[in-house]
Amino acid sequence: MAVRSRGPVGASIGTVGLSRPGRDLVDVVEHVFDYGRVTALPAADRLQELQQRVQRMQGAAVTRTLDSLPALGAVVRLRTGGAYAVDSPSLAMALMAGPSLAGEWTAVVGVPELGLEAAAGFGLALERTIVVPAPGQHWLSVTAGLADVVSVVLVKPPSPVSEHQAERLRSRLRQKDAALICWGSWPRCDATVSVLTSSWTGLGQGHGHLQGREVEVGVRRGGAPLRRTSLWLPGVDSRVSSAQPAVQRLPLTAVRAG
Repeated sequence: MAVRSRGPVGASIGTVGLSRPGRDLVDVVEHVFDYGRVTALPAADRLQELQQRVQRMQGAAVTRTLDSLPALGAVVRLRTGGAYAVDSPSLAMALMAGPSLAGEWTAVVGVPELGLEAAAGFGLALERTIVVPAPGQHWLSVTAGLADVVSVVLVKPPSPVSEHQAERLRSRLRQKDAALICWGSWPRCDATVSVLTSSWTGLGQGHGHLQGREVEVGVRRGGAPLRRTSLWLPGVDSRVSSAQPAVQRLPLTAVRAG
């Protein structure tokens, strides 16, 4: 395993090469359980952090709602023990950013093309992100192992996921207090989050540059009606925010005075 510093803003990202899958996961656990960082926290935060880690190590079934970006919180919020399917890396990063900004650890498995600079712009804390870019055939065991030590795992499976694989991992998520985001299809997922429409701003007639992307996002949960929201993903400031509907202006009508 190699843990190296990379990415913008001097962030430290654990990048794992799985030449020795069993030993590498032990090394990841030791790296994530940075007890020097924990003892530097205020007393209340330290107690909460240690309680969560003890619960994970004991395998207690814990379910909680994770923090979300305000723009997404009205339509979808991740819960530990749950699995969520997305159809774009932008949505995956936006879903991960909320828990990450709140201090949670996250992991990315099997997504070598993920733009880490873009992820940092969305709000993902790279110093608390573990990246396993090429797990190969070990993707399922790596994802399950990382669920022991992080709160949110993003995975892009190299092949269709079977019902058996999904249920095994769901059981692990419930025991270890973690949530899963799958870039692609996931059997019996808690919610499917997809981009329904997309348009960019900033381009003129042969000039200009891309500034922001406005999308309509749909969230479907089982047989419930589709929930929709409009977002800047990202906006001109590279952040995720609500796209307010334009104010409708009524046409002026000429009238004769008197």
